[in-house]
Amino acid sequence: MNWGVKDAKGKFNDRNKMNGSAERLPGLDGELDFASKEAFNRLRTNLMLSFTDSSKARIIGVSSSVRGEGKSFVSCCIAHSLSETGNKVLLLEGDLRLPTVAKKLNIKKAPGLSNILTGSINDVVDALQQRAYGKLDVITSGDIPPNPSELLGSQRMKSLIGILSENYDYIVFDLPPVTSVPDPLIVTQLISGIVLVVRHEYTDKKAVEETIRQLKIANAKVLGFVYNGNDGSGGSYSKKYYKKRKYSKYYSEDYSSGNKKK
Repeated sequence: MNWGVKDAKGKFNDRNKMNGSAERLPGLDGELDFASKEAFNRLRTNLMLSFTDSSKARIIGVSSSVRGEGKSFVSCCIAHSLSETGNKVLLLEGDLRLPTVAKKLNIKKAPGLSNILTGSINDVVDALQQRAYGKLDVITSGDIPPNPSELLGSQRMKSLIGILSENYDYIVFDLPPVTSVPDPLIVTQLISGIVLVVRHEYTDKKAVEETIRQLKIANAKVLGFVYNGNDGSGGSYSKKYYKKRKYSKYYSEDYSSGNKKK
């Protein structure tokens, strides 16, 4: 490994190295209503209480059963909410097939995680982008690789998590859907637990059951569920962020190939 771990650690606090401007994330500022913001704050509290050992980084995986349930949006909101408590937080995009974080946050897609894992960049800090007034760092997916599963299961990935864990209190790890590709199961041994997003009037019960079954086989700790897209009154929140799309016939193919249909 050519990163130079000691050098990387020293540069994490060098904000002059960060790419992008420090500004608020979309979603929690002006776009979510009060009830939705409070829901994410309660989720934050529950997550913080889920960990008894505060001496090491808590790595929270966020996934779903199938594509389209809003797991990347929820990942952004969880990371933002955790950063508001003064904790050092990293949003790490582990969906190397159909990434959406860069678009959601209006930041650069690359360099990112894939570029670190393939060795196309030698300094971890070069992939960091800073958001939310300096409280939250982001590493996007980077360029889409031909072998995402192999990269996520590599020794280089394990070493990277070790480096990042020494520099952050929380790492929110946005992962692909569990039933689509094996990627989330590959990294279960690297995370403290996983949050599953279930979308209102969208998620199939059998898909959720299969997701839980696979996570149990992988010995993953399920921290809980986020019921997404319902404001309790059928109001604008679910309509604004998620429009019903019929893609069940092609999402698996998309995730396998990395091609996104419009």
